[in-house]
Amino acid sequence: MARIAVIGAGMGAMAAAARLAVAGHRVTVYERSETFGGSVGRYTRDGFAFDTGPSLLHLPAVYRDLFVKTGKEPLERCVTMTQVDPASRHLFADGTSVSLPNASRAGVVAALDAALGAGAGDSWGGFLDRARDAWDRSRRPLLEEPLRADWEVLGRDPYPALRQRRLLRSARLASTVAEIGAWELTDPRLAALLDGYALSYGLDPLRAPAGAALLPYMEETFGSWYVAGGMRALAQAVYERCLARKVEFTFGAEVAGVVEKDGRAAGVELAAGSVAEADHVVLGAWPRPGLVPGQQLWRDGDVTVQPRPGGAATVPGRFQVLLSLRGARPADAAHRTVVHGPDGAAERAAVFGGRLAERPTVTVIRPDDPSTRPDASHEAVTLTAKVAPHGAVDWTDEALRERCADTLIDAAAAVVPGVRERLIHAEVRTPAESAAETGAEGGSVPAPALAGAGGAYLHAGNRTRLPGLYFAGGWSHPGGGLAHAGMSGALVAGLIVEGDGFRGSQ
Repeated sequence: MARIAVIGAGMGAMAAAARLAVAGHRVTVYERSETFGGSVGRYTRDGFAFDTGPSLLHLPAVYRDLFVKTGKEPLERCVTMTQVDPASRHLFADGTSVSLPNASRAGVVAALDAALGAGAGDSWGGFLDRARDAWDRSRRPLLEEPLRADWEVLGRDPYPALRQRRLLRSARLASTVAEIGAWELTDPRLAALLDGYALSYGLDPLRAPAGAALLPYMEETFGSWYVAGGMRALAQAVYERCLARKVEFTFGAEVAGVVEKDGRAAGVELAAGSVAEADHVVLGAWPRPGLVPGQQLWRDGDVTVQPRPGGAATVPGRFQVLLSLRGARPADAAHRTVVHGPDGAAERAAVFGGRLAERPTVTVIRPDDPSTRPDASHEAVTLTAKVAPHGAVDWTDEALRERCADTLIDAAAAVVPGVRERLIHAEVRTPAESAAETGAEGGSVPAPALAGAGGAYLHAGNRTRLPGLYFAGGWSHPGGGLAHAGMSGALVAGLIVEGDGFRGSQ
């Protein structure tokens, strides 16, 4: 039995902890805050409740596998999950709207044809066929295996772009999300739909490789699931599974550094001054510089630890407005509506250029869940936009926060009629709050790892240059998002239990 210290109590870290405990190891989790879940938070006030992180789960099989492998009680006996239908509604800048059914390829094609005109569905369907090829080519090495020593093979884009023939000029192939939209989808609303998927994951469509096509494919193929009580209920279930497997948690315990002894990780030093010895250390939080004195744990071109986490130079965060409203939620309201901004180019330039977008894309979440409201005559609504991280923008500026909140509420009025007249209270959350709560630099939210772009959108490998130290969670392979974090926990547990020969689930 090995002693294992886990830094952070985010979803990836807890997934690793539960698996390691089941394998017979003694696991202790050190969390700087007073609670678990990382960015999977919950805000409550006067009977209203809101998710402050992700609101939907994709690829629930990742957490089903976690619960099967760590105990007899399956996931569905611990939480109640339902597929939301429609999966999403989209309101485009020209006033066109379309509702996309959940996990129904034929339904999506029909809905797009009906809303955007004949041929739109086939165009999107053809794109999804190519996205499926990208998924099949990259799924295992990108998501289900530890990052390989020859990670450069993932620098090649798996998306089979259509060859665009041009008169008197050489043919061209789409290499970015924006180019797929412009050259293959052609309808600007379909291009906005694709851009919206990329942006929701914190990716710049202008630069993100075409391999990002697997993200909408994943959502539209495996569905969008809501957990009763919000995503916090999922975090609670994972935490309780850890406790049931005798994982120990120490909250309010900030780790000052990883202890190195004889050339390997040997424990953690807490900010209070004490040292907890360990045979292995799992870093499940933002890997801040200086955590391991004298160690550069990742370096471009290194064959043991792959590119620095985060991919692009600017990693955006979330701006949220949590609305407590009078009046019942209409029975036909969509759980998730995306109000697309009128100028995608300007929005991209602002978000990834460290500025405030004037009219951003806004996601409106209206869960049909009694636990989110004091009674049936009230409604809890969450508005979210991707924004530049704290530091690039001063998100402690009250005037700026109010202006941005007003912008989001104005956009939501197209989806929630009379929203201002119904308003009881609006709580604003920015990357500044996220940075304070999670420790992530600037309150940034990591994007999933992507193949292509020469490996620029990969994350740090789960193994590090320091023996005995491993990375788990959204800032490590295979990147951010609930499903990806759960995968990283499984990979780290496999590497510790089975050693460097571990190659992932079969």
